[in-house]
Amino acid sequence: MADQSKTEKATPKRRRDERKKGHIRMSRDVVAVSTLLGSLVMLKVMSSLALEKAGDIFESCFSLMANVYPGLLSDVSQQLASQCMLTVLMVAGPFLAVTALLAVVATFAQTRLLVTTEPLRPKLSKLNPIQGFKRLFSLRSVVELAKNLIKIAILLVLIYTYFRSVLPDFYRFLDMELGQACSILFDHIFNLLLRVAIAFVVVAFFDYLYQWWDYERSLRMSKEEIKEEYKQTEGDPKVKGKIKEIQRKRAMQRMMQQVPSSDVVIRNPTHVAVALRYKPDKDSAPVVVAMGVDELALRIVAVAEENQVAVVENVPLARSLYAAVTLDREIPPEFYGPVAEILVYVLKLDQQGG
Repeated sequence: MADQSKTEKATPKRRRDERKKGHIRMSRDVVAVSTLLGSLVMLKVMSSLALEKAGDIFESCFSLMANVYPGLLSDVSQQLASQCMLTVLMVAGPFLAVTALLAVVATFAQTRLLVTTEPLRPKLSKLNPIQGFKRLFSLRSVVELAKNLIKIAILLVLIYTYFRSVLPDFYRFLDMELGQACSILFDHIFNLLLRVAIAFVVVAFFDYLYQWWDYERSLRMSKEEIKEEYKQTEGDPKVKGKIKEIQRKRAMQRMMQQVPSSDVVIRNPTHVAVALRYKPDKDSAPVVVAMGVDELALRIVAVAEENQVAVVENVPLARSLYAAVTLDREIPPEFYGPVAEILVYVLKLDQQGG
């Protein structure tokens, strides 16, 4: 029985892993019924040809028996053997090909074209007597036993009731020709097999539903298993958070190292600061080398002042720039005019100071 703690649906990764192992949802009864229906269709289609070829073989036998000579016995045997083999290929070949094709299609339709040798690999767990004992008395074994008993019961009931209803027809065979009697007998057998096939279709339908339910039940996971899988695929949230924190600190250090190389820092008095660099020989427009709010803005301003970088207070421009720009990118064209005025202003201040 399934672990009671496994109450969660299987994750996509769990389904992929189980599929690679060959653990898939498949009803063998669906495959068996598909081949049975195909056999019935081919039996109906090939019956005339089979009777014709069988008649040809009998005619050949009687003809050769009437004209055979002791010296020609080996040649006659070879001729009959060749004719029998050719007849079997012509009659049984298409029959076997169609049933095999239906079996392959029914299997691949359920497995979604899965081909794997994983279930064939030897496993020590299969030799464990305790595990074997558990499998013997598992729910699946009980269901398989009940299903086989039901199929046997259905088969016996159908055979008994059908032949009981057609038994009077058998007495008439004594007054019929062999071909006519064989034709009637063939129809009776075909009708019986058709009833059996219809009954087994119903059994296969319920078996498919059971296999789907049992497969989903076997894949269920506990909440701890889902958490462990998440850690394996996505990483431990604590570790990921620590990595992100380290990355953020390193990015901030690199950004602060670029502040001394900037030409101007545009700030809101205490909340926003944007550091810009403009080198006409390298930059086609001013580039944002640092930006921040609150405490980070104050640190940017402090580093700029320590390195004698001009700090200009412009509240609306500082807020607009912070909302629109990206670090290490050029400013948008709509800010060219206001920023150019500030750069010209800073340049004049440098010249006056010089």
